[in-house]
Amino acid sequence: MTRAVEVRAPCRLHFGMFSFGHADRPQFGGVGVMVEPPTVDVTIESAAEFRVVGDLAERSRQFAELAVRAWSLRAMPACEIGVHSPPNHVGLGVGTQLALSIAAGLRRFLQLPDLPVDQLAACVGRGTRSAVGTLGFEHGGLIVDAGQGHEADASQAAGRLARRLAVPEEWRFVLVCPIDRLGLAGASEAEAFSRMPAVPHRVTQELWRITHEEMLPAIERPDCQAFGDAVYHFGRLAGECFAAVQSGPFADAGIERLVESIRDFGVAGVGQSSWGPTVFAVCSHESEAHELCKWLNRQYDVAECDITIARPSNQGAVVTALR
Repeated sequence: MTRAVEVRAPCRLHFGMFSFGHADRPQFGGVGVMVEPPTVDVTIESAAEFRVVGDLAERSRQFAELAVRAWSLRAMPACEIGVHSPPNHVGLGVGTQLALSIAAGLRRFLQLPDLPVDQLAACVGRGTRSAVGTLGFEHGGLIVDAGQGHEADASQAAGRLARRLAVPEEWRFVLVCPIDRLGLAGASEAEAFSRMPAVPHRVTQELWRITHEEMLPAIERPDCQAFGDAVYHFGRLAGECFAAVQSGPFADAGIERLVESIRDFGVAGVGQSSWGPTVFAVCSHESEAHELCKWLNRQYDVAECDITIARPSNQGAVVTALR
């Protein structure tokens, strides 16, 4: 009998989307990378009745209920789900990692067959736009999501994996998250997409060119400076497509100043993850990341920003059954 299951999932940085607003070509997609810390940690243990404790408890309960309904189970399982997680809606893809962790953990706890990650995502209502976090949950590393199929290919409901590359283990990602700020999500995000103009075809082409000709070769060499330049230009160009609902290519002027000030400090690869407010900076090694953190701590009060040094997560989520 399985008495407990532990799931540890990395977080997701999203560099930007390739396209949206078109019915005749693939939608959304994009590029991102899996990092840790922070992580989403879920434990599932036998209990007299179903209960959820810890961070994001109500959201976790909703995901568990969606999974049980999707699998046509007769009742909620007798277990306690414990969650330790960073905040939701800060640009780290926490909602997707939490949903998939609960679904994958419950499958293992109930001794049900493992499901492909796209099916897990469908059970808990994730992957309706970008699938970078969904694919990253399974594969880790840098993910290139080719996007969802258009109306002529209605069966392609989730994003497709175009490329996956391991990120050099010595690279580090400094994460700067302004405290008490949230990015768009849920109904607010859907409403924002309804107001934004379609991404011009030339912009989508240029984003793919940067990805294939600059970003991916820089990882393979490896060349952190060239990778960083590509990530910055990719993110800024992709961000300009969101200018109708945010302040230019970034969530607001303060985020843009932070991005540009880190580049002035000497780190090329800086961007806003998803809707923000988390800003990331790619460093070639641990000592460079620590130097950047020291500089940031002189610029910002600890009450203003949470600053973390993250490693690449090339493994993806780990599900462990304890017997």
